[in-house]
Amino acid sequence: MPPLLILAAAVLLTLGFVLGWRLLARRATLPCPTAFLWLLENRMMERVAGAELLLDRAGVQPGMTVLDAGSGPGRLTVPLAIRLGPAGQVLAVDLQPAMLERLQARLESQAIRNVRTLRAPLGAGMLPAGSFDRAFLVTVLGEIPDRLGALREILSALKPGGVLSLTEVFPDPHYQSRQTVRRLAEAAGFQVIEVLGYRRAFTANNARPDEEPGKDIV
Repeated sequence: MPPLLILAAAVLLTLGFVLGWRLLARRATLPCPTAFLWLLENRMMERVAGAELLLDRAGVQPGMTVLDAGSGPGRLTVPLAIRLGPAGQVLAVDLQPAMLERLQARLESQAIRNVRTLRAPLGAGMLPAGSFDRAFLVTVLGEIPDRLGALREILSALKPGGVLSLTEVFPDPHYQSRQTVRRLAEAAGFQVIEVLGYRRAFTANNARPDEEPGKDIV
């Protein structure tokens, strides 16, 4: 087979896989398998959505209580715990036991003790209400069949004035556009206060509506 035909076939197969995966994700929970962790932890992701960049965008400060929703193996959780210090606390939530096991191993290897883990689907009502200063949802929203329900649960889990930092990166198969993120966030009751980055790798900071008008993220 000519090389151009092989390339065209590969592109079509990839596009078909991505489209099929996105369609299935509307009907069933399809989190990133552990075999595909390289999609989350690589140089490109670090460049456009590195942990320290995302923590800065959300204004994370020592002593805060933070929710890492869809934590995976801890790409964000570990830097979060270190920045928060002993007075802070992280709740890392993921649906997959294998991801939480990898996270736990990382925490133990670095003697990090200010992280709790919870195996739970987002939107199932298992998050503690009014508990978090910040919440992170990084390349996770599109994996959730009931996206609106998950966002409403996170809204309820935030303290008054709390902020959800929601990041999307293309070409994640579950990528959600700025317009989709804004529509869902506002439908859930959030106020979109700023969008940082660019179209294919952006962070939307979304505040509870009871935040004082004009109050900046600190």
